[in-house]
Amino acid sequence: MPRYDYTSMGFYTYDCLGWPYTEIPPGGGTVFIDDLTLAVSGAGGTAAIAAAKMGLKTLAVAGVGEDLMGDWVLQRLSHFGVDTWGVQHKPEWRTSSSIVTTRADGSRPALHMLGATKDFFVDDAMIPRVIDAKVFHIGGVGLMSAMDHGQNTVVMKAAKAGGAITTVDVFAGSPKDLPAIALVLPYTDYFMPSIEEAQSLCGRSDYGDTAKFFLDMGVKACVLTLGGDGAYYHDRDGTSFKVPAYDIKVKCTCGCGDAFNAGFAVGLVKDFDPETRVRFAQATSALNATGLGSQAGVESFEHTLNFMKTMKVKG
Repeated sequence: MPRYDYTSMGFYTYDCLGWPYTEIPPGGGTVFIDDLTLAVSGAGGTAAIAAAKMGLKTLAVAGVGEDLMGDWVLQRLSHFGVDTWGVQHKPEWRTSSSIVTTRADGSRPALHMLGATKDFFVDDAMIPRVIDAKVFHIGGVGLMSAMDHGQNTVVMKAAKAGGAITTVDVFAGSPKDLPAIALVLPYTDYFMPSIEEAQSLCGRSDYGDTAKFFLDMGVKACVLTLGGDGAYYHDRDGTSFKVPAYDIKVKCTCGCGDAFNAGFAVGLVKDFDPETRVRFAQATSALNATGLGSQAGVESFEHTLNFMKTMKVKG
């Protein structure tokens, strides 16, 4: 049996979020807001905590600085039962951090300092424990400078050889990000970008054509998150379907795609069929959007499962 249900490696960030953002006051003025919170976010961090909340034994693999933000990220991960053995913590690094200004409609422009996400490195001695999981996830390919030039591929290849199910999410803004991402795709079971990221990488607009682009690069299945339009699944065997979004009141969309990744991992561990797996992932994402900050609306496996079964979807 694997040591972990889930390893989440990659982009972990400290977020300070305010809601609702309306304007930047002129000069040294002040605008009053209704809510303020802190959260561990990022494509790796959100997924790790959301998965742990839903009962998965989870390992975090990332880098943080020996600063106030890094100390808090480690404390918060531990609070939710996430194993932080794989989080490198160095005084010369600065923790990846964001100031997130969330609008009333849930959109969230942010100011971000990249920090230690670009610095951490999983060496060969760490790999056996890092990949000792039923599901191995990389979140944030494209931001992990020290890992993106080949070591992500080494880790992914080892994970596949060791029997893990592999999932990948990215941080991509243009086709120039594709070479680093292409290195890991032959070892990826489920490629899970947002539709905007996927289309920016391949230049295609149709969901099926977009998925086929990545299937041709070696992935087993492509799962595209579509924001308010739900999610689209397409695998190498020809199975494809679209799942609608849930009809919720959105507070903050920060971390929704990353929470989706956690829900999908839970579905893999629970051996859900593909459509139920995507619906459960979509429910996790929707719950995330009901609170301020990543994972805020995610409570437990039972809560998410009940939400999936009872909440109405958009017509």
